[in-house]
Amino acid sequence: MSQQAAVTVSSLARGSLRFSTGDGHRVPIALVEEVCVEALTLAGVPRAHAEQQTSLLMEAELKGHHSHGLLRLPRVIERIANGVTDPVTAGEHQWSGNILRVNGRNGLGPVVALTALDLISKRARESGVAIAAIRDCNHLGMLAWYAEKTTREGLVFLGLTISEALVHPWGGRRAMLGTNPIAIGVPAEPTPFILDMATSTVSMGKIHDHANRGEPIPAGWALDTDGEPTTDAMAAKGGAIAPFGGAKGYALGLAFEVLVTSLTGAAIGRQVTGTLDSDTECNKGDVFIVAEPSQNVGPLVSGFLDELRASPPADPKRSVSIPGDRASMAVAARQSGDIEILAKVWTQICDLARRPDLVPTHSGC
Repeated sequence: MSQQAAVTVSSLARGSLRFSTGDGHRVPIALVEEVCVEALTLAGVPRAHAEQQTSLLMEAELKGHHSHGLLRLPRVIERIANGVTDPVTAGEHQWSGNILRVNGRNGLGPVVALTALDLISKRARESGVAIAAIRDCNHLGMLAWYAEKTTREGLVFLGLTISEALVHPWGGRRAMLGTNPIAIGVPAEPTPFILDMATSTVSMGKIHDHANRGEPIPAGWALDTDGEPTTDAMAAKGGAIAPFGGAKGYALGLAFEVLVTSLTGAAIGRQVTGTLDSDTECNKGDVFIVAEPSQNVGPLVSGFLDELRASPPADPKRSVSIPGDRASMAVAARQSGDIEILAKVWTQICDLARRPDLVPTHSGC
């Protein structure tokens, strides 16, 4: 860390101890980012890679998606310590026409994925479209992060990833499919169109987040280990999540799983490992498709999105929104310079960075 950065962090650290409320601590965003980078570099991650991993986690945290945010950092570091994540590699790459075949070599998800995304974005500008078929890299995190990066460069993005078997099939009682998210990004003004959604009712990360907070989950989210409906987040962690939208969500999740596996050659179904634990290699697949949009289509898309926002709402107190609008509003609302972090999570991060001095000794200090 540079001397100037060290002075800045030291100053922020003194301020952070004054922001402590209830079960969470309000901490300056710049301090959180620096402490996360410190924790990762201490674990053997090159600083540039540590900054990428931190950026991904912080973006999720700022948007209110805590399930994909900072609570995942301890597991990332545990996986490195256990030898199932390579903190240095960006993967191996081989072109087959316009398909980039990537062996992630157990690298950090955002490091492998961003490297592949940069390569296919360049190819898409040359030939119109390119695909990255990625296998054997770690959890990618929030797919919207990649979609936003791609749309900022004027390209269209489609991303698919699979997970360990966490979702029961429609009419079933046992976890057989991944949560299998899809993300779509399309350039538009003033903000791009970004869709990021799982084909499960929720992500397993949200159930873990509820368990960490000691909160029950809503009815209909999950089954317990016996295949019975539950609102106990701890029981749901070992059970199965429901597909969203019943049979249709199940069908989409199944379609995405077989599509990703067919393109990547990665594991499928209950053979997939390493997206939730700390000691098995991650063998799932990911697919990115990047394409150049048709010329002059931007105003058409932007106009249509604005037309939707301006359409008559069912509830006069709540206007019609576009996927991604609420997340953008959440980021804007957090531009105060600090963020509230669950006390347990902040303590873990500080311990990993060997900075126990940053943890308030009691609430309200």
